Formats: sequence, C-alpha cells, structure tokens
Amino acid sequence: MRIGIMLDAPSVPDGLVRLTEQLRRGAEEGFDSAWLSHIFGIDALTALAVAGSQVPDIEIGTAVVPTYPRHPGALAQQARTTALAVGPNRLNLGIGLSHKVVIENMFGYDFDRPAWHMKDYLSILVPLLENRPVSYTGETYTANLQLSVANEGRVPVLLAALGSAMLRLAGRRTDGTVLWMTGAATIREHIAPTITAAAAEAERPAPRVVCALPVLVTDDADTARATAAENFAAYGSLPSYRAMMDREGVSGPGDLAIVGSEKEVTARIEAIFEAGATEFVGAVFAGGDEGAQTRALLTSLAK
Repeated sequence: MRIGIMLDAPSVPDGLVRLTEQLRRGAEEGFDSAWLSHIFGIDALTALAVAGSQVPDIEIGTAVVPTYPRHPGALAQQARTTALAVGPNRLNLGIGLSHKVVIENMFGYDFDRPAWHMKDYLSILVPLLENRPVSYTGETYTANLQLSVANEGRVPVLLAALGSAMLRLAGRRTDGTVLWMTGAATIREHIAPTITAAAAEAERPAPRVVCALPVLVTDDADTARATAAENFAAYGSLPSYRAMMDREGVSGPGDLAIVGSEKEVTARIEAIFEAGATEFVGAVFAGGDEGAQTRALLTSLAK
C-alpha cells in the first residue's frame, strides 16, 4: 500500500523552515509521499520547491492548486520549475476547480461551466508539462506557447474530481484523481468505476486514485470524531464535498475521519484500497502520543 502524509502549511515567518522539517520527518519515517494544500497561506508549489530541494527521497504533491487564478501556461512554467528544483520523478501536480464561493466571491472570476473550463485548461497545461509546444484556442483559454525549462521528463497531473463529468475528464486526460472527504463506499461505487472506465476508453494507463482523509489512532474515538467534525466543519457545507458525503451516507466530516484503535484504523484504510484507491494520504489531526502512534501505524502499512 502506498501511504502518504499531509503537510501543514505553517502561517509563521519561519514557515518554510518548519515545512522543510516536516518533509524531512516524513521522509525519515518512511512515507511514500507528502502533500501540501494550497488555500490562502503559503504558495504550495513555491514552498515545495524550497523544502523539496533540501529533502530527497520522498515524492511530493499539491493537493490541490486552484486553476482559475492562474493561466495554464503560467502554472505549467511554475510546476516545471518546481520539478527542476526538487529533481526528476518527484513532483505530482494536483489541481482542482476550488469552489464557487472562493472563485466568484473572493477572486472575482466567473465559475460558470467549470467542466468546460477544465477541459480547455488541461488542453494547454498537459502538453506543456510534457515538454511539448501547444497551440490551442478554446472558449475559456488560448495559448501559443513553448516552455524552455530544462527539467527532465514530465510532470504528472492529478485532477481533483468528484462529479461524473470531472472524473471522466480526469480519466481521459490526466494521471488520475486526488480526493478529499470521500469514503470507501463512494470510491467503490462511483469514483473508481467512472475514472477507470474513462481511462480505458481513452486507451490510457489505469488511473491513480489518491484518497486523503483525516486519521487518528486513539483510545477515545468519540472525542476524536467530534474534534474532526469541528476542525473540518467547513467542508460539510461545500456542495462538491457535501455530495460525496450524501453518497457515503454520512452526516459530515467527523463521520469520514478514520479514528479508533490501530486495528480499526488499519481496517478502514484497507477498505479504501479494496474499494479502488491506489494511494492513501493521512491528515493526522492531533499531535502528542496519538499523533506519533498514528504516523507509526501509517508508515508500517507502507512497508
């Protein structure tokens, strides 16, 4: 089982130093990968370029960079520069639409026709990440570009896809999907079948399905579940995640958090792989002994 860890994005002046320390700890513990979100704190790709250039031997990824605020050519240039900084075959570029409330209310972009936006976006982004020139005119983006960043190979793209249209697009055009707040039943019945069928129809390799969820080994599952429900409450009100929770038959993020004994946590992670996930990324939401025990269990599963 491929097991990764979510990194925190420290909002302090020495945040990049702390992020580098987190990444180094993850590599030393034996995690297969480490992932950084991109919300309103440090820029994920810039931060990973800094930390990843100092810490070898662990894959890194963004989970995820919103597409609307950046032209796909500009994002491809930044991603390839980050890949150059950290070395070949390490960076996974996770991208996503974000949410209407963020894109329209905060950034001021029109969130209309998101699937069409992403289709145009990938038509420019993917060739550039594969070191190919692009000449494309779409309804939402146009580009006539060729980048000269001298990194080796390609940068794989994972699309945060939950709805059927986005999953089909991910299967046809990208390396897979990176999920958040999505449980085993939904992966088994919706995510994995949809994206796998789309990849097969496009004669592409089997897609990666990266599942990230809050996780904690604890003797007090009820308290941990309540803490997760509070910490991750905002996701329960966002339509895309709410749809996945409804599919799963849960009331909110606290029910999706993987909490309990080592045996219970192991069983739920194994169920996620059995459902069709190819990788699990743990968002450990407590420190101390519980956090250390959780990280130790996760790395034991990766071996």
